[in-house]
Amino acid sequence: MNPGTVSGLCTLLLLVLFLGGWRWVWSEKRRDEFEAAARLPLEDEDKETHQ
Repeated sequence: MNPGTVSGLCTLLLLVLFLGGWRWVWSEKRRDEFEAAARLPLEDEDKETHQ
């Protein structure tokens, strides 16, 4: 294999990994978990100011 083929295959692999990660993040099954994680900094802030 020449360097151009190896470079193209690496690019293709990285694209597939990126699209797979994007799909995983935006899947409906993960929505509740990510929304809970997004609220954590706000919940911690409220606890610190009221103590």
